[in-house]
Amino acid sequence: MLIGEVARRNGVSVRMLRHYDAVGLLRPTGRTVGGYREYSPADVRRLFHVEGLRTLGLSLAQVRDALSDPGFDPSALVTDLVRATEERLERDRELLARLRTVDAAGPGTWAEVADVVGLLRELASATAGRRQQAALAAGDGPALPAEVLARTLLAETDPHAAGALRWALRRAVARAGDPGGAAVAALAAGLRSGDPGVRRRAADALADAAPSPAAHAALVDALADPDPVVRRRAATAVGRAGGVGAVPELVAMVRAGVDDVEAAEILALLSHEDPATTGHVLAALTRDLDGTDPATRIRVAQALVELPGPGPQDVLRRLADDTDRTVALVAGAFAERRV
Repeated sequence: MLIGEVARRNGVSVRMLRHYDAVGLLRPTGRTVGGYREYSPADVRRLFHVEGLRTLGLSLAQVRDALSDPGFDPSALVTDLVRATEERLERDRELLARLRTVDAAGPGTWAEVADVVGLLRELASATAGRRQQAALAAGDGPALPAEVLARTLLAETDPHAAGALRWALRRAVARAGDPGGAAVAALAAGLRSGDPGVRRRAADALADAAPSPAAHAALVDALADPDPVVRRRAATAVGRAGGVGAVPELVAMVRAGVDDVEAAEILALLSHEDPATTGHVLAALTRDLDGTDPATRIRVAQALVELPGPGPQDVLRRLADDTDRTVALVAGAFAERRV
């Protein structure tokens, strides 16, 4: 079979067949009287093997070694090819993500494209200080999509860089005019992470974000988070937004002495906004109060001062007779203040 017919039947160009011959990969076993290449059935079968191996990504040298060495180990080569392909796919995914980010930023000139790409590179720096500077630049420089900043924030472990990213994220959301958009969705997804650090950063960012039903709903869900730091951050944000579902955690903060002044302030605001909440707050604050330590009773007394209605006054008068002298003095002073 002459070279033209081989090329036509096997879908390989004549030029490629000549190249295979030149590099010693596939040499025809015969020549015609006129000197033309003539391929035998065995040559055609070898061509089939060559093309099959090339579709796996083997180089011509690897194909030649595989076909010429009877002891060639295909499993080791295939393993190497799998690893190389996975690495290439990962690079392609990273490139695709970067291209989508640049596209979403809507650059109008190549200079703006370069600015966005440079900013993305700095945000991925191994140096926390450079990441922080890049985050600050993102707030005033190239308009990175808020969703990109949100995802970057969730992965940021340095507190200073994370703080700068929260600031940049607030500005990006304000520019976009979409407080309940993709950035909030990304942060809400962060609350479902198995890493408490990611959930804490997500809660902080959602609490700092512009009010939106989506952000509020995500923070309400976070009130049940197993991590106390996440619950507390969610409780302060939900409570300030008028959510009575935050009351149990806010009460726990008062009694535990963790951000208790802020928690007491929010409990008072909730009680004044909805008098029906006062009884709920009062019952939670005073539950099993006699079995607590004096410091806890003092914090509860402080929280009772701003609550409306007669119920808090009655509790303060009872605490004014507390067996602990300090508790009694503090509660008595607060009781007089409310009169």
